[in-house]
Amino acid sequence: MISRRGVLMAAGLTVLPSRAVAVAAPAASPIVKPLPDSDFIVRGTNAETRWEALRGTGSLTPVSKFFVRNHTSTPVLDGSSWRLRIFGSGVSRPLSLSLRDLRALPSCSVEAVIECAGNGRSFFSSQQGQSVSGTAWTLGAVGNARWRGVPLSVLLRLAGVSRSAVDVLPAGLDDEYVTGGVNLGRVRRPLPVAKALDDVLVAYEMNGADLPVDHGYPARLVVPGWVGIASIKWLGSLEVSETALHSPWDTQYYRLLGPDYPADGSVVTTQVAKSAFELGFGATVSAGRQVLTGRSWAPGGVRRVSVSVDGRTWRRATPVSRGGWTRWQIPWHATPGSHVLRARADDQPSEAPYNTQGYLFGAVVKHPVTVV
Repeated sequence: MISRRGVLMAAGLTVLPSRAVAVAAPAASPIVKPLPDSDFIVRGTNAETRWEALRGTGSLTPVSKFFVRNHTSTPVLDGSSWRLRIFGSGVSRPLSLSLRDLRALPSCSVEAVIECAGNGRSFFSSQQGQSVSGTAWTLGAVGNARWRGVPLSVLLRLAGVSRSAVDVLPAGLDDEYVTGGVNLGRVRRPLPVAKALDDVLVAYEMNGADLPVDHGYPARLVVPGWVGIASIKWLGSLEVSETALHSPWDTQYYRLLGPDYPADGSVVTTQVAKSAFELGFGATVSAGRQVLTGRSWAPGGVRRVSVSVDGRTWRRATPVSRGGWTRWQIPWHATPGSHVLRARADDQPSEAPYNTQGYLFGAVVKHPVTVV
């Protein structure tokens, strides 16, 4: 039987004490990076990106403008003492890896969108007249970045994942989440082993630099196509089990509940298509020739984008770049008065299926502007 030490040494890694842990320093506010009003709408412990701040920034969202979703506060962790533990009934060789160990393993990079499951939630109320709970995001709880790290499949195979393994439960190192007087523990949410072995990344870089603290330093998961809660930040452990694993983040939250769903709801996994203009809601623009710009994204990519400036006729937008999302543009002769702009990726619907927690709003958003 190969020992954990033997596995690490064979991979050219340093064997480190499994008892070492990362130490969190308290942050002065829930979010560490600056949040200028020109770039963000602060929503409690979260910060939503203003779409007008992304105009002209290119395909990758600058870290300084990337949205922040925190359940508690950003922890400031010591990368030199951080360890990633991999354990459970589904592995034969439990591991404890340092950041140096992680960086020594085969790596790859991927351009991928991270998006909160509740992005667009406010439109259930403002467009569809339906009451929902949760943070009232517009469309700015999303960002696209180039992530570098180790495929989760590499780590699981290094740990000797068994053929009978069912779930992987990643857990973060941010503070325990307390709501309504109940301590739900640290943020964690199970992934099926099939997804974990597919395209999931344990990332330690974002846009060519070390992960910033607000975005998961020293390491985080990146789960392409799935809702943001799956991409656990400040990753501390991965429990691999031969039986199903659960947490409040798949039994209590991130479930589709409502009259059209089973009594116990349906688990939220993949995202839905969305489109956004690089304009503020209620923006004022000058009359005459304008070039409308925006971005559309979907888990399987976007084939075409159409834009309507009158709610009746649609014109095909011109793609500017493709990647994690599609950037596009279209000319518009703006006439004075009030207008409602609409953009849709492929066959985005005019109404989103209702659920009480306001997840997965994928309907075409009505974007008001005033032309002067």
